[in-house]
Amino acid sequence: MGRTRLIIASVAAFAAALSGAAVAAYAAPAAEVTVGSPPTPFSQNKQNEPAVAIDAHDPSVVVAGSNDEIDMESCAAGDPSTCPFTTGVGVSGVYFSFDSGHSWTQPTYTGWTARNCLGPAACTPQVGPIGTLPHYYEAGLVSDGDPAVAFGPRPGPDGTFSWTNGSRLYYANLTSNFSAVRKLETFRGAEAIAVSTTDNPRAAAANDASAWTAPVIISRQSSTTFSDKEQVYADNAASSRFFGHVYTCWASFRSNSHGQAAPVPLTVARSADGGRSWTTSQVGPATSNGISQQPDGCTIRTDSTGTVYVFGVGVRGGATLQLMYKSTDGGAHFTGPTAVAAVSEPGVLDPVQGRPVMDGIAGARVDLAGAPSVDIANGRPSGVGATNEIFMSWSDGRAGLNHEQLMLTWSRNGGTSWSTPAPIPLTAGDRPVYTAPAVSPDGTDLYVVHNSFTTPYRDNTTDPRGLVGEVRHANVVNGVPSGWSTLERTAGGDPRGSSANSLTSEFLGDYVYAAATNDTAVAVWNDAHNAGVCSSINAYRASLYTASPAPAPNVLGTCPATFGNTDILGGSYPDPTP
Repeated sequence: MGRTRLIIASVAAFAAALSGAAVAAYAAPAAEVTVGSPPTPFSQNKQNEPAVAIDAHDPSVVVAGSNDEIDMESCAAGDPSTCPFTTGVGVSGVYFSFDSGHSWTQPTYTGWTARNCLGPAACTPQVGPIGTLPHYYEAGLVSDGDPAVAFGPRPGPDGTFSWTNGSRLYYANLTSNFSAVRKLETFRGAEAIAVSTTDNPRAAAANDASAWTAPVIISRQSSTTFSDKEQVYADNAASSRFFGHVYTCWASFRSNSHGQAAPVPLTVARSADGGRSWTTSQVGPATSNGISQQPDGCTIRTDSTGTVYVFGVGVRGGATLQLMYKSTDGGAHFTGPTAVAAVSEPGVLDPVQGRPVMDGIAGARVDLAGAPSVDIANGRPSGVGATNEIFMSWSDGRAGLNHEQLMLTWSRNGGTSWSTPAPIPLTAGDRPVYTAPAVSPDGTDLYVVHNSFTTPYRDNTTDPRGLVGEVRHANVVNGVPSGWSTLERTAGGDPRGSSANSLTSEFLGDYVYAAATNDTAVAVWNDAHNAGVCSSINAYRASLYTASPAPAPNVLGTCPATFGNTDILGGSYPDPTP
């Protein structure tokens, strides 16, 4: 709908800090990133799992991605008690900002769409307007979300990378086959990893699909492979000996294995030609059992010399750990894993979902709340002034249910040693679920965004629940973050108004994201303040925990029009202590 809603958040400073004195906070308005999203119907109004990247060469240019169901059919199409993912319709949303993240544009392209399916007739999707990545339908593919975005330098005619050539945007996501007919498959397996690129964000933002390349499948696939949870990063420091190379990591679920999809090796693909061709390799072993599990929820980054770091949460010797792999030859070989820190993954097992939740029964899954988010002060775009300090954050349940903590650790020597993990001070009652750090390229400022539940675990679906987004800042003095302050705290909302397409639970996705320059940070997070809580859905979800489950209700006939209306909010934050 092309609108931007401004939310003036109440903001306060907090005196507690890991080290040093507090500094004053200041107000900053959040803007809606998913500006094309309608407020109704469900599930066209549903977005989650945001990612964001700043063009280091031109920091006014920012891109974000999210899982965006804008092109899905309405629940009112066909059976009004079901809200399915429409077969063949993509969900990889993309958004552009040309004022450093203060306002956003969502382009419209052409592809396979069901936004015309508003009911009551059963849905018949067709070629038409889409608010997601282009060229997938034409390639026999479906863009399946889990967005990851990164800017790097553009290669010149001779293949040499330089910022003077301009910038290249990489967008990685999951993809499936458009056709379920085996002989018409584009690739083998359930899900693959694909990467699209553009060298012209302004044209891409102005609805020009030709500004994007066709998606390139980079994962090696078999008939049982489900590639998942990817992240992309481009070596963006000109001082690096591998400047311009781009890397993508993911978990490769390789078999049905009695429903467990094991083994699940960590996989990394690398490209030295701007994303046109890729070399894919397994990093570490594939063993996945109660004693050893491979890193999942990966994060990949590079420092100013070109060293590649890959992080994920895994198990060694029965202990859950943040694990690190490291490459000094441009991703050709990796050493590790090195154990960074012990993790107590938050949440309790929900008996209906079979997955961990934090806010209550029928709550939002939090499988990757304990996964690491990482950033490195690599001096981008030149590499000059890099400290190469590594910062890692995650949500941790070691203090017990309702006492979750936003843990932070850092390394000043390339991951050889790490500080003792310690919780970042938060507002009393905040229970962090997803977190992400962003460090300035010169290593002097650290920003952390988090989504947190503000209410304790509920054993019912009738009591209100709270979800907020917040951005924190600290100065980094002699390598140590100190003087924490709050730059943004949104009014929040009730996550019961969010929903999985199955309607059986809430849904908020798996992550939030942030990026920083020496002058500014941009953060994006999940928001439910416009999501209408539905009493009939609450009753239906509660019944699933009894011996007599009720049938799902007529969603749009019994719920507020804004049921399920989750958004991505974002903010742009000047360094408060320049």
